[in-house]
Amino acid sequence: MIAKRSNPAVNRRGLTFWGQWLCAISLVSGLLCYLVFQQFGTVSAQYRLLIVITIFGSVPAYMLLHVYHKKHSYFAGLGHLLAGWGALLSGLLLIAYASESMYLFSLEVLARWALLGFVIQAIAYIPLRYFGNRHSRKLRTERMSVIIGSGPTAYNLAERLHQSNRVPMVGLITSKPGVRTLDGRFPVLGDLSKVRELVDQYGVRRVYIALSLDEVAVIEDIYTTLLDLSVDVVWIPDFGRMPLLNQSISQIEHLPAIYLNETPLSSHPAAVFSKELMDRGVALLAIILLSPLLAGAALAVKLSSPGPVFFRQPRHGWNGEVIHVMKFRSMRLHDDDTVVKQATRDDPRVTPVGRVLRSTSIDELPQLFNVLKGEMSLVGPRPHAVTHNDYYSDKILAYMARHRIKPGITGLAQVTGHRGETETIEKMQQRVEQDLAYINNWSLWLDIKILFKTPFTLFSRDVY
Repeated sequence: MIAKRSNPAVNRRGLTFWGQWLCAISLVSGLLCYLVFQQFGTVSAQYRLLIVITIFGSVPAYMLLHVYHKKHSYFAGLGHLLAGWGALLSGLLLIAYASESMYLFSLEVLARWALLGFVIQAIAYIPLRYFGNRHSRKLRTERMSVIIGSGPTAYNLAERLHQSNRVPMVGLITSKPGVRTLDGRFPVLGDLSKVRELVDQYGVRRVYIALSLDEVAVIEDIYTTLLDLSVDVVWIPDFGRMPLLNQSISQIEHLPAIYLNETPLSSHPAAVFSKELMDRGVALLAIILLSPLLAGAALAVKLSSPGPVFFRQPRHGWNGEVIHVMKFRSMRLHDDDTVVKQATRDDPRVTPVGRVLRSTSIDELPQLFNVLKGEMSLVGPRPHAVTHNDYYSDKILAYMARHRIKPGITGLAQVTGHRGETETIEKMQQRVEQDLAYINNWSLWLDIKILFKTPFTLFSRDVY
């Protein structure tokens, strides 16, 4: 079970973007200078400042709207160019309005610049796109690649290279003679004894080593052999079914280091500070706004059956520390310390008021106070009872890795249909996989999306 993690390299901008951006921004800057000089005979300081702001503001505007993306058709590319130019102009207008500096500029000059600026960029886009595509095709022909390996990792890599169509792959070289691929789609060119001949025969310029861990001893010999050839060598480690968490590659004093298991708190401390700030701020605001609902629910619980209003249950928090999670009591008093028993449909322990609270998730709202205390987060893996953790920890791989970050009131598992009772090991494993995927792909934007999706999952039939 390996939780999926998005590839940050997918969104990186290369020379194709920067080359076209540089050409376009030079054209619009030159156009503005020409229009101003034609109107006033000189380019005054405010217009020079406008050019500087345009240059810096165009970068985020064009990046966010995916201007000059390689996969766009000509018409789609022009549409994104128009959107990026419009966003840039809107930002400039907002800055001018906020600084009360509109009177410094000629509206006639700015209007002509806005219109002609897009026209001149659109005209330049066609040849720039043509030469960009031509350059990409040339690079592809110079990046002919081959994969050493024939196991699942090698096959997975071959599929990804084939789907992305960025690096042409001629086939696989096996470490053992007579090995075939899974479905025959990717040809086996030969074994390691013929690696030199195969590199020369197919004009290979990049070699991917994707061998299993039990074959790692031969990697040094392979690398030594390839070192004499004019090829780039890329090692794709095969970690099998190891559950990698927030994995990354770095250097420690010039030594290569692969981080197999790292918590977001240690790899993104600044971002986690922002998460903490958002959690406590939103929790405080929610408590204030929902105070009538909280008071009404508390009164209903008190009148429904004997016992306290709140139910405090020990659960594992961040780094496995035990915290006491608060909920409105929805069941009659019972001992849940030694028996692993989740709530089931028509559970006799649940009171009539508690059934309403559970079905609408109102019983979870007191956990806002746990968030305010810093014990929980708004979004994260749901905290399970300590007895549940003891039960599942030796039955599901990496189960306790869920506690590498703070537990949440809601989470990725809850908005992807993995709420309610987990009466089978398989269902709990699916929930754990979603939790690990959240850890691997965590970001503030992901938290925001989960928070927006949560209200639409509150009335799930699987919650009782």
